[in-house]
Formats: sequence, C-alpha cells, structure tokens
Amino acid sequence: MADEPVCIETPTKFARYTVAEGTGIALNTFLQLSGDNTASAHSGDGQVFAGIAWEEKTASDGVTEIVAALNGVWDVTDGGDTATLGALLALDATANETRPAVAGDILTGSVVGKVLEAQGANEVCRVRVGSLI
Repeated sequence: MADEPVCIETPTKFARYTVAEGTGIALNTFLQLSGDNTASAHSGDGQVFAGIAWEEKTASDGVTEIVAALNGVWDVTDGGDTATLGALLALDATANETRPAVAGDILTGSVVGKVLEAQGANEVCRVRVGSLI
C-alpha cells in the first residue's frame, strides 16, 4: 500500500480491534472502524478513524485481531488540499491520505489529528495523531 504514515514520535496509547481473518493489512496503515470493535484498512472519505496499524496482518494467517496506535507524531500524506498550521485533519478518499477536517468530521469520528506544520497539496507533513487540541 502507498502513502503509509511514518512514525516520528512513538505512540503511548493503543487499542486492539477485531479484523477479518482473510484480510491483509500493512504495517502503519490508517484503520477505520468497519463494525462493532472491528477495523479494516482505510479506503474512503470520512470513515471513522480507528488508529494506525502497529503490526502487520497477513491475509489468511488465522489471526483475527490487530493492535492500533492511537496517538504519537507521524509524517502523513495530504490528499490534495492544503492545511494551515494547527488545522485538524480527517481521513481522505484515498487510502492513507488526509484532508482538512470540516465540522462534521469531529461528530462522525473521522479526525486523525492536528497538523504541526503547514501542509501543501500532496505534501507529507507532521501530524499529532489523536489530538484535537
């Protein structure tokens, strides 16, 4: 998968989610909630952010759980919009990319975190994941 976030500051909060046994998920993939405490790889705009895959999940390996990082600082790829310093980012339509959040993203749980440097279109920049302040 392309555009995976890159860990800059190690996270300290984690969650364990159920995943489909036949699904493969690459390390450092944005995860979205796809059911009751069930995660899958992010694949579309405005999905509910569940964290970043902290381990790799191989398809059909018998494993039905995955650990996700819920915070930390990560280099993240922008999906084509620009974001000002301090703006909140949400999951974009393209896997592993973000866009500036709108008010509804806070209510629906799509917010990934706060950008720590001005972000140009399709640029990689630092994001404090899990932060609304």
